[in-house]
Amino acid sequence: MAFAVVLSQHVQAAEIEPQENFDSVEERRIENSIIEERANIRKEREYISLREKELKTLEDSVDKKLAEMDNKLEELRQQQKKIEALLAVKTEEEKKRTLELAKIYEKMSPDKAATSLSGLDQKLAADLLASMKVKAAAKILDQISKQKATELSTTFSTLQLE
Repeated sequence: MAFAVVLSQHVQAAEIEPQENFDSVEERRIENSIIEERANIRKEREYISLREKELKTLEDSVDKKLAEMDNKLEELRQQQKKIEALLAVKTEEEKKRTLELAKIYEKMSPDKAATSLSGLDQKLAADLLASMKVKAAAKILDQISKQKATELSTTFSTLQLE
């Protein structure tokens, strides 16, 4: 940009009115060449100026898009935190209800609890057994079929931490 300004000042200072009387054909050819070069330089300056404006517009557009993306990213992070908080509350509530249900099964007779546990989802049944006192869980497992007791024991021993 600075080069264009210096070049512009230099060309303007060097501009000479076209001479009408030439001593030779060579002088006329040189004069015409100089005039053409000046016109070319002006065109190039205009083109460069136009390109600079286009680049500035693009740069502004990119900056605006980046700012929008940053805002969206921040909104997504806030949403993620809300979801994580809700999930934590849900998980705690599920644990609480599982403990309450385990207490209910502990108070049932072992044969009725075994029948009920046999019909439950295997993970839930294993969670319930894990939440019970060992003695009550053992009595219930004793009443369940051998295959179901094996499945529950396997699930119980491989419980994943959540």
